[in-house]
Amino acid sequence: MTIDFDKDPNGLIPAIIQDARTKNVLMLGYMNQAAFDKTQETQRVTFYSRSKQRLWTKGEESGNFLNVVDIKNDCDGDTLLISVRPVGPTCHTGTDTCWGEENSPNFAFLSQLEGIIKQRRTTDDGSSSYVASLFEKGINKIAQKVGEEAIETVIEAKDDNDELFLYESADLLFHYLILLQAKGFTLADIEAELRNRNK
Repeated sequence: MTIDFDKDPNGLIPAIIQDARTKNVLMLGYMNQAAFDKTQETQRVTFYSRSKQRLWTKGEESGNFLNVVDIKNDCDGDTLLISVRPVGPTCHTGTDTCWGEENSPNFAFLSQLEGIIKQRRTTDDGSSSYVASLFEKGINKIAQKVGEEAIETVIEAKDDNDELFLYESADLLFHYLILLQAKGFTLADIEAELRNRNK
């Protein structure tokens, strides 16, 4: 890995810290050659502190270390992306990230959809929301809908109409997300189960 520390007059390059599991950005720090070397040697992220004018290993006082999983250099050779397994909160304020965000798994639009389902379940009386009406009918009706959508997806899989297959697949996934919430689970629980199986 060729890193161009000379682009900066102080020999510093930005290091973006990302959780290896959730892919959330946890913080941004700066490294010089010595900080990078120590990071590689110890497999714990070490920065160069511009305020203290010295090397500092994240967690050296708090115990909230950033254990290195992988280090990548960008196309210009002057920015690092470091995947880590954080031990405890990353920010000195006690939050998971330096932006005050929770470091929970995020499945992009699917996580947004989970939020919409949760909101409609808890705020709608069932008169205007299909989701709320399903929850009112109970677990048996929700499970039945998942079964129906699964059968329809299988039928379309055996056909040649890709548009209908995708349509039914989306219906199946939507109703499965409702079933997960009805059982008190989320996609993060499914991810954790699959990760355990992959060990």
